[in-house]
Amino acid sequence: MFSRREFLQFGAVAASTLVTAQAGLSSRSMAQQRLTQDDLLNFDSKGQVTLLHFTDVHAQLKPVYFRPPSTNLGVGDYAGLPPHLVGDEFLRHFDLTPKTPLAYAHTMVDYVDLARSFGKLGGLDRVSTLVKAIRAERGEGKVLFLDGGDTWQGSYTSLKTNGADMVECMKLLKPDAMVGHWEFTFGEERVQEIVDALGFPFLASNVVDNEWEEPVFESTASFEKGGVNVAVIGQAMPYTPIANPRWKIPNWSFGIRPDLLQKNVDAARAKGAEVVVLLSHNGFDVDRKLAGLISGIDVILTGHTHDAVPQAINIDGTLLLSSGSHGKYLGRVDLEIKGGKVVDYSSNLIPVFSDVVESDAEMAAKVVEFRGPHETELNRVLGKTEGLLYRRGNFNGTWDDLICEGLIEQRDAEISLSPGFRWGATLLPGQDITVDDLYNQTAINYPNVYRVEFTGAQLKEILEDVCDNLFNKDPFLQQGGDMVRVGGMGYSCAPDQEIGSRISDMTLLRSGEPIEASKSYVVAGWASVNEGTEGPPIYDLMKKHIISKGSINIPESQNVKLLRT
Repeated sequence: MFSRREFLQFGAVAASTLVTAQAGLSSRSMAQQRLTQDDLLNFDSKGQVTLLHFTDVHAQLKPVYFRPPSTNLGVGDYAGLPPHLVGDEFLRHFDLTPKTPLAYAHTMVDYVDLARSFGKLGGLDRVSTLVKAIRAERGEGKVLFLDGGDTWQGSYTSLKTNGADMVECMKLLKPDAMVGHWEFTFGEERVQEIVDALGFPFLASNVVDNEWEEPVFESTASFEKGGVNVAVIGQAMPYTPIANPRWKIPNWSFGIRPDLLQKNVDAARAKGAEVVVLLSHNGFDVDRKLAGLISGIDVILTGHTHDAVPQAINIDGTLLLSSGSHGKYLGRVDLEIKGGKVVDYSSNLIPVFSDVVESDAEMAAKVVEFRGPHETELNRVLGKTEGLLYRRGNFNGTWDDLICEGLIEQRDAEISLSPGFRWGATLLPGQDITVDDLYNQTAINYPNVYRVEFTGAQLKEILEDVCDNLFNKDPFLQQGGDMVRVGGMGYSCAPDQEIGSRISDMTLLRSGEPIEASKSYVVAGWASVNEGTEGPPIYDLMKKHIISKGSINIPESQNVKLLRT
């Protein structure tokens, strides 16, 4: 067993050994030899309660590549604070050694080379192995496994099975509770149908019905773990009806509702809770602010913004941990409680290296059960990528640049818009692009591609509005996600300014001329939240586009100029 420092040093030795690997021994096999499952599970266990946190898997049943962002900006009081650190700055802040497994798991530095050395991460069968190992080590009576939401949506099979693949696979992991966001895009009837059959609580203290403002779901679940009374309060993504179609959930109202949250915390304490955990899909900065506003919360396990921090951050006595996305990580927090208070803790974010962690046979069989009938179509090759295809980043990703290209060419448009979704796995240079890969970027149930005319003034208004959702200095007015991606146009962005003053220098790329406020432009886009949007599904349009290209070469976009003060 290794301490965290020894683990990092051990990884550094492994990385240096890769350079001088003996003939006939691949860097991947060297990395596997140097890193073990026991290394990943090594932990300073303590106290009576272990919290396991898994969030934002976005229906990824199998291991994936997922490149961390190269831009993750914070504004106002949150500028320069975790998680708004990337690359070398992230490595320095968290004292991570470059070229190690943890450096690869957490940053985009040397991403392609390290990805080829250390392999994919995630896979529910690997996560299952780790969860079972920790339960065996600590004892079932001490462990709470909590699902942070964005679980049911994001793949071909989740779309085709209406979320059933993820629901049934997650049941094998036996969560004690979950919360939601993209789950609600399946619609009220389907969500209620699944919740009624889950077998564990679906928590949402901040969701009420529109007519009577009564709770739609349970707010709190109570557990006894290690002889300690633990209350878990759930918080759904507060801006779901804005970020996603309101018509899918017309009878439910969301919001942060801090006053209601405080009442629920107080009620849990009054009923004897010694530990209060907020299982949240608010996003990191929202929960950082809540940690300073709400009294009585010991731990916030946050999701939605896909941020990954190696250890929990202590904010005025509240521990805040964000456990990444796409199945790459399993968060763990151990708590020691005396006299009804947390007196000590340990925390870690475990990277789920798929080449290192053993596959759990039970989960692997369930994954095959759902993917098997679709394997021929899932593995159908549409083309090949010459460069790195990734999505995550505040302003652009090459996957979305490819989609924007397809929208313009296939819909004969001047400008294209693609939503700033943070979900979607990465492809390395030289990989085939399969149907499975495409749906990992586009699998939503409001996929229609529209073709409309917008004036230059309307385009600026759209960009300003989305930019304010991302960079408002008050986290309670942020909605998560990244900036809408654009094709066919360039612009400058000043995220530190106020709404109306962030977007400038809008240019039509095909002519090099400024975009005029009064002039109309043909725009193609997808994922409109408006009901009745007409047009082909984005995944069908992009199948056609990728097949027509064959070989895909998308350079890094230079069309957005960042202006910082």
